[in-house]
Formats: sequence, C-alpha cells, structure tokens
Amino acid sequence: MSTLKLLFEIALRNLRASAVNLIVGGLIFFGTVLLLVGGATLNSMDSAMSKSIIGSVAGHLQVYSSKSKEDLALYGGMMAEADVEAIQDFTQVKKLLEQVPNVEKVVPMGINGALMAGGNTIDLTLADLREKVNRKREGDQSPELEQRIQSLKAHVRHMVELLDRDQKNLAAISTARAQEPENAEAVKKALAEEFWEGFDRAPLDALEFLENRIAPQASDADLIYVRYVGTNLDDFQKAFDRMEIVDGQAVPPGQRGFLFSKWFYETTLKVKVARRLDEMKEQIEVNRATIARSEDLQRMVKENKAQTRDILYQLDPQKTATMVEQLQKALGTQEKDPGKLLALLLDTGDQNFQERYRLFYDVVAPLLQMYRVRIGDTLTIQAFTRSGYVQSVNVKVYGTYQFKGLEKAAMAGTQNLMDLMSFRDLYGYLSPEKAEEIKKMKAQSGASMIDREKAEDALFGGGSDGAGREVVVQATPGVIDESKELEGGAGALRRRDLVSRVYSREEVEGGVVLNAAVMLKDPSRLWQTMEEINARAKDAKLDLKAISWQQAAGFLGQLVLFIRLVLYAAVFILFVVVLVIINNAMMMATMQRVREIGTMRAIGAQRSLVLWLVLLETVLLALVFGVAAVLTGGGLVWWLHGVGIPAFRPELYFFFSGPRLYPELGVGTIVAANVVISLVSAISTLYPAITATRVSPVVAMQTDE
Repeated sequence: MSTLKLLFEIALRNLRASAVNLIVGGLIFFGTVLLLVGGATLNSMDSAMSKSIIGSVAGHLQVYSSKSKEDLALYGGMMAEADVEAIQDFTQVKKLLEQVPNVEKVVPMGINGALMAGGNTIDLTLADLREKVNRKREGDQSPELEQRIQSLKAHVRHMVELLDRDQKNLAAISTARAQEPENAEAVKKALAEEFWEGFDRAPLDALEFLENRIAPQASDADLIYVRYVGTNLDDFQKAFDRMEIVDGQAVPPGQRGFLFSKWFYETTLKVKVARRLDEMKEQIEVNRATIARSEDLQRMVKENKAQTRDILYQLDPQKTATMVEQLQKALGTQEKDPGKLLALLLDTGDQNFQERYRLFYDVVAPLLQMYRVRIGDTLTIQAFTRSGYVQSVNVKVYGTYQFKGLEKAAMAGTQNLMDLMSFRDLYGYLSPEKAEEIKKMKAQSGASMIDREKAEDALFGGGSDGAGREVVVQATPGVIDESKELEGGAGALRRRDLVSRVYSREEVEGGVVLNAAVMLKDPSRLWQTMEEINARAKDAKLDLKAISWQQAAGFLGQLVLFIRLVLYAAVFILFVVVLVIINNAMMMATMQRVREIGTMRAIGAQRSLVLWLVLLETVLLALVFGVAAVLTGGGLVWWLHGVGIPAFRPELYFFFSGPRLYPELGVGTIVAANVVISLVSAISTLYPAITATRVSPVVAMQTDE
C-alpha cells in the first residue's frame, strides 16, 4: 500500500511539473469530446431516421413475395417494384401475420409510378369552355352561363394573341425557331374577327379547331412523374400516426380516391413563379440567406422576371385589367403592359422582397389557378401495366397530406397515396368489376373461348372450332348505338360512378398487393418477430419474405451506417496521429527524466516499479483529462439537446425526423469513448515505459560535465 501511495504521489507531481503532459492531455481531451459529441449525434440521427422511415411508409417490417426477382426497395427509382412478384391473396397473408403475437397492424401496399400530363393552359381553358357550351346546348339558358361563356371566349382569344406574340419573338431571335407555315396560318385564323363572330353559330367546330390546331402550339405543358402508394387509406392513416390531412379531407373509407403529398403538391403542381417565391422566402427567413450574396437566389429572381407566361395565359381581359390597375397603384408606375408590370413586381432585392412577396399573393395570386390540379378535381393517371400495355384510371383528388415533422423532407414527400382498387387497375390486375364487364360483353357478343392451340385455325379459316363447326365472323356496316348494344354491360359499367361506390373490406383486402407494412407492439423484438414470420410462412407454404425497415429502405437505410463508418475512420486516423504524438511526447519526457529514473534504480527501485510509475502517470493523465472531456462533451450534448441542431437543408429533415435534431448522450457512448482513449494512451506509453526500465543506475552518477 505504501508503494502504491508513493507511486501516486510521484505521478501527480510529474503531471504538474511537465509541460509535455499538457499537450498529451489536450489531445486526450479533444479526442474524447469528439467521440462523445460525434457518437451522440450519429446515434440520435440513426434513431431519428429510423423514425422517419418507419413512420412514413416502411413500418417496422415489410413483407413481400419470396419469388421476387429483386429485393424490395421502397426508396428506389421510377419502377422500384417492377420486379417484385405480386401477393395474390392479401387476406390469407394478413391472417397469418396477425397470428404472430408481436404484430400490431398490417397494411396492404403497392408502390408504382406514372406520368401525368397536366395539359397546357389553353387546353384547360378550352375544356372549361366546351363544358359550358355543352350545358348551353342541353338547355341551360341562364344569363350567368352566357356571361361565363363570353368571358372564356375572351380569355381564349387573349391567349391566342399571347401565343402569336411569343412565337414572333422566338422567330426574331433565331431562324431555327421560326413558326411552321400551317401553324402560323392557324393562329392567323384564330385571331380573325370572322372566326369569333362565327363561334356562336358552330361552337363545337370552333372548339375542335382550337383544340387541335392552337392548343398544341402552346408549350407550357409537361409530363409529371407521379409516384404513388396504393393502400387501404383508412388503415394507412391509423397505422402511421404521424400522417395528417393538410388540405381537403381524407378519402372516405372504402371509396376510390387520391391524396397528394403536400410537399409534392407545392413543389410540382404550384405555379412556378409562386413556388420560387416561396423557396426564396424560406431561404431568406430560415437560412438567413441574402439575395445580394446568394447566386441561387439571384438566379430565381431572373427566372421569375423572365418566366411570367404561365401567369399571363391564365388572365382573361377582365382579370388583366384588374391586375394592371392594382399593380400600377402599388408600384407607383403608369406602365400598362401586364408582362412588364409582372417583371417589375418580381424584380426583388433584399430591401423589397417581403413587400413584393406580400403584393404578389394579395394582388396576383387571387386571379390565378395556383395549382395545376385542384382539390376536388378528377385526376386521370396513365401507367404501363405489368403486361406492358397502357392503363388509365380516373380518381378524385380529396386533399393533401403530410407526415408531422417531415413536412419538407423530399424522401417522405414524394409518396402520394391512392386507394388500392385504383392501384390494382393501373398495375394490370383483373378486378371483380373488370371480370364482370368481360363476362357481360362475352354474353352480349356471343363470343366463345378458343384454346390457344386452335386459335390460328379458327381465326384464319384453317378448320373448325374443334367441335365440327366452322367459325364465321360477319361484319355489318352501320352505326352502333352503344347505349342499346351494351345495355347492362360495358356501357352500364362505364357509366357507373366509381367515385361514389363504397367497397367492402373483403373486396379491398381480398385481392392482389405487392407488399405489406407490419407495425410491431414491441419494436425491440424486431429480429425475433421477423424470423418468426418467415418460419410461419414456410410452414404454411406461403412464398413470403419478411425484411426489416432498414433492408426495405435500401441504400437510404444504410446511409447512417456509412456516415458512422466515415466518422469512425476519421477518428481512427486521428487517434493514430494522437498515438504517435503521445508516444513521441512521452519519449521526450522519459529522456528528460533519465537521471531521476537512474537515481531511483540506484537506490533499489525495481524495473517493474519504474514501469508501473510511467504507466500510472499516463492513466492518471487520461483519467483527469478524460473526466474533463466527459463533463465538457456531456455539457455540449446537453446544450445541443436543448436547442437542437437545425436542418439547414430540406434534405436533412428526413435524417433528423423533423426541423431539428436533438442529440442524446447514452452511457454506452461515455464508456466507449473512455475505453478507446485509455487504450490509445496505454499503447502509446508502453514503449516509453519499457525504455525507462532499461535506464542503468550508473547514469544517475553522471554529471553534466
């Protein structure tokens, strides 16, 4: 005990006496703080991102067919599930999964994507005009309808004038952009007074001309890729409790419908100028950016000033006059050209941005249809089925939704929601409705089934139908009255209002799905539950495979692991450098104490005593500076937990599971940091300690002379 006390006293004295120890202690302190703060941040990010993935689409587990050619990838490309084999009967799968004790909820799913053509502004206006004209032809002679028709006519005429001006401007810039002669002739005809004087006499002919010859010349339409999740929308909202309806309402249980993601709705379907203004406002207010210093914001200002056509096309003469009058007054100018007035309004800087932003939404926005698809509209979506042909469905847009905390996260915001029945139609699976339609059409037409082997002979006169009868097809010219020919059959089915039909749970769950999300009662038993599901599926001879949320997320689920490995690699490199520095520093300290060590050896100190003395000094050094580092790092993590680390980029919202990340310091992180620091310190001191034990007592008798 007296020897140990002596070692401690000498070690403590040497810690205070050598400046080298301060350098070594500083390295230990910095490394420990880095491990604590970095480890706590990464652990918290891992936990936060798991909440984002689990709470948005994946659930704790995903179940899909084990016959699939590729692994399930919830966050893959355009066709993330193109090679995922379908589960033919979800009811059977759900029954098996609900028998597992730890399973709380099972949600049927299927993810796919389609291209949606929004139509250009002329197309949309002409469609509105055609609908009003048809109402008038059906007997509606109300003054309000006539006033609306005349307003739409003036709007279309105004758009043709804008189209003519745009095309002449393009032709003046480049001969390669010159207008085709037939297109120029069509525009000239649509601008003529005679054309509009004759509109009321033959409105359908005029509309056909405008739709076929004028609207295609407008280039403000584009194809939009829409990624959607087909699911039981009622069960989805109950299982993923972070989901909330933002605009409109939830799709009524059992009905067909569509919900846009609020993020997708704002970033993709909103008027481009308004969308850029919103983004500029966010960068200025949240990220403290300035237009004067940000090239990105300056680019947006230029684009807003130059790209006002989609606004001008929406304004009829009355709306244009209203906008011009209000902007002239607000901007203090006599400019009458609406395009130049809009450019002046959108010429924003740091001094006037907030005022111009408010002015845009107060004056211009109320005159516009701000979104290409409005809540309540019927959306037509076309997609390639699994067989390769194009299928389309009409679904009503009931509203928009978002996941709380993930409002600006693109990863969560790209997923729109569709009812499962419509999803099956788009994916090419035979629904009971389609089967019934085919059955009635066969009965109406007298068609009969022919084996594939006999089809060629039957169709091309190569024999009989297999029963001794010739198959004869006779075509009779004439006009088909669909309402009579298909009475009670396909025509009736087409006229049925699918939007209002309510499907039973058995109909929704009794068909095809691609995968299913599984929510667990106890997430800590995830791996055991996954193994149990796979075992039960094997015993039941069901081709199912259960994977964790991290596996289902694909590369995204491994991203935090990758970041962690990068941090650990950086820490490893740092500690290799620290090890070398500590080793050199301790060697210098040992050389400075050669006479002291030699004297101790001369008066009887054993080699082991000298070895333990040097090692004890290092342990005390690591302990003192390690405790200081734990207190400092812990205090820093505690402060960060209070204020949070802001998601300064929208992409970070998903990784932080919200606008801020709140790191937490666990006991395991503290223990791991101190163990690593102690090991590095001990290893770096081992060689100097062994060197110290080799000092000869004779050295103590030497003098400087």
